[in-house]
Amino acid sequence: MFCVPSTEIGTIMNITKGGLVLFSANSNSSCMELSRRIAERLGVEMGKVQVYQEPNRETRVQIQESVRGKDVFIIQTVSKDVNTTIMELLIMVYACKTSCAKSIIGVIPYFPYSKQCKMRKRGSIVSKLLASMMCKAGLTHLITMDLHQKEIQGFFNIPVDNLRASPFLLQYIQEEIPDYRNAVIVAKSPASAKRAQSFAERLRLGIAVIHGEAQDAESDMVDGRHSPPTAKYVAAIHPSLEIPMLIPKEKPPITVVGDVGGRIAIIVDDIIDDVDSFLAAAETLKERGAYKIFVMATHGLLSSDAPRLIEESAIDEVVVTNTIPHEIQKLQCPKIKTVDISMILSEAIRRIHNGESMSYLFRNIGVDD
Repeated sequence: MFCVPSTEIGTIMNITKGGLVLFSANSNSSCMELSRRIAERLGVEMGKVQVYQEPNRETRVQIQESVRGKDVFIIQTVSKDVNTTIMELLIMVYACKTSCAKSIIGVIPYFPYSKQCKMRKRGSIVSKLLASMMCKAGLTHLITMDLHQKEIQGFFNIPVDNLRASPFLLQYIQEEIPDYRNAVIVAKSPASAKRAQSFAERLRLGIAVIHGEAQDAESDMVDGRHSPPTAKYVAAIHPSLEIPMLIPKEKPPITVVGDVGGRIAIIVDDIIDDVDSFLAAAETLKERGAYKIFVMATHGLLSSDAPRLIEESAIDEVVVTNTIPHEIQKLQCPKIKTVDISMILSEAIRRIHNGESMSYLFRNIGVDD
C-alpha cells in the first residue's frame, strides 16, 4: 500500500519558506475550487491576478503583485473550453517570466491533449506541441497527475513530477465499499490491464479482463507508417518485389477473462470521458453475474451526455478525483462521487519550494504503476 498518511502531511503542510506565490490561471470561477483547497492547506493566500476574456475573445492576464525573485506556482484546472484554458496558462506563465520570477512551476492535474500523444496516420502529436509551447513560454517545472501515457514526460525539457491518485482511490475502496474483500478488479480492455493489476495486487484481490468488441477503439487506430501503399504506386516499387500486407484486425466475440460471478466488480482506468465503453463493460459484467459495479478513475471529464447515461446504466457508482471540476455533472447524476487530491498537490508544492526531496510522494510506486 502506498497511501500518503494524512497525519504526517497535516503537521508539516504549513511550514513553507517565504517567496512563494500561488496563482490560479482560470477565468472560470467554477475551476478555482481546487486552487482554494491547495492554498488553505499550505496556509497561504491566493496571489492577486486578473484573468478574463476581452469582448473579441482574446485572453488578458494582469498580475497585480510583485513576483520578482519568487517561486511562482500556477494552478490550472482544465475547463470544458480547453483551448481557452491553455491560452490562459501560457499567457500567465509568460507574464511571470517577463516579470522576473525566479521559477515558474505549473500545477496541471489533468494534462490536456494527453490522448493525442501518438502519431495517427497523417495527424500530429499534439501533446508534444503543447509541451514545447509551455517550455517556450517560460515554465521551469511541471506538476501533473496520472498522465495518459507516462512517456509524455519525455516531451518536456524541464523536470516533470507525475503524481499518482491511486493511494486516494485505494483508500476510498477500503473505507467506502464495506464488502470490498469480495470484489474483483476489472480492466475494461487489455490496455488497462496493468493499472488493474496494480490495484488488485495492493488490495490482495483477483483481476478480470474484458476482451473483444468492447475494447477501446484507440488501441485499434493504426500508425500511418504501417499503411500499405495505394494500388497505383505498387508497380512503381519494383516489378518483382511484393510487400507482405498486414492482416487486418478482427475483434473476437466479447469475453471476460476471470470470474466475476456473485462479486463486486471495480472497473479502473485513468480517464472517464466518453462513457460508452464503460457502459458496455458494465452490461457484460452484469450478464456474467456481478451484483455491484463501481467505476474508478483519476480524471472525470464526463463529456456530453455522460451523467445521464451513467444514471440510466447498470453502474452503481462512479468515483473520480477533483483534478477536473465536475460539480454540474454531480447534480445531474448522484452516482458520481469525488475524491479530493489537494493534499498531495499541496505537499508537492511545499517540497519543491523548500528544496526537499520528492521521493516521499513516490514510495512503493513501480515502473508499471
